[in-house]
Amino acid sequence: MNNYSKLAKNLITNQITDWEMAKKNYMDLGNVQVKEILFDNFTIKVQFNPGRIRSSAAKVDAKTLSERPCFLCKKNRPKEQSEITILEKYDILINPFPIFEQHLTISDINHVPQLLKGRMGEMLEISRLLDEFTVFYNGPKCGASAPDHFHFQAGNNDFLPIGTGYANLIKKYGKLLKSKFCELWAVDDSIRKILIFSSDNAQDIENEFNRVYELLEKRSGNSEEPAMNILTRYVEGRFLIIMFLRGAHRPWQYTAEGDANILVTPASVEFGGILITPLEKDFLKIAKEDIIDIFKQTSIHKELFDEFLLEIQQNSSHI
Repeated sequence: MNNYSKLAKNLITNQITDWEMAKKNYMDLGNVQVKEILFDNFTIKVQFNPGRIRSSAAKVDAKTLSERPCFLCKKNRPKEQSEITILEKYDILINPFPIFEQHLTISDINHVPQLLKGRMGEMLEISRLLDEFTVFYNGPKCGASAPDHFHFQAGNNDFLPIGTGYANLIKKYGKLLKSKFCELWAVDDSIRKILIFSSDNAQDIENEFNRVYELLEKRSGNSEEPAMNILTRYVEGRFLIIMFLRGAHRPWQYTAEGDANILVTPASVEFGGILITPLEKDFLKIAKEDIIDIFKQTSIHKELFDEFLLEIQQNSSHI
């Protein structure tokens, strides 16, 4: 365990001791309900967590963002909230509305937009320094509840099913796209479209990610960031990037009325295998066919994914 992992765990312990709201919300994690939905070779867990209503129902339109104080800026944070600075650029904070038993927000010291380009090297280094945590990134239209202020999040390594199950997904569904310097696998497990990068060299995996990112940028054909969610880990001397390619921001069920409504905003945690439902009605009724439909809408279409994989392979042959 690296020193920053120890510092971060101590921060969480101290905050849930001294900050009454955080203490209550972390204690409430003991009461969340979970059910498992079985798929071929993997499981999606559904968690009823009413404390996440703030994030799931967050309005992220430009007008709303401009009118509310940014809760990640230091001047607007609760007086009880402490921080640890990392890389002289980010503040590690306890997330007071947790999904994980150890849930961090890693916020840029400055108020700058949620755009990942040029930051993967920093994300990998944070993963190395926080080796007991999985670090994740939600794109500005892929589940980020504060798209106006750049931030990562992190949670304890053993929580997300894909964190321990990615090797099985590769074995069952994986297609090797590249192996020199950095392994790059494509995985289509029927509900998610995933790219998995692995290398023992930080610069090699960063270079490969940036290459794929640039190809995605060209395909998107607009000024917005390519739609994605990212997980990174540092495991036994190897860096790991798990990249989920996205479709719609939210499924049609999110804005549906009546019985058809399901308040779910898929982001890194959901694509990692934990579907958060802040309303009990949704937890009770959501079924396998609903999950398939929600992920089908919010993942990149299979045809586009297959086209992109071919483009990655063609591009690899020239480098």
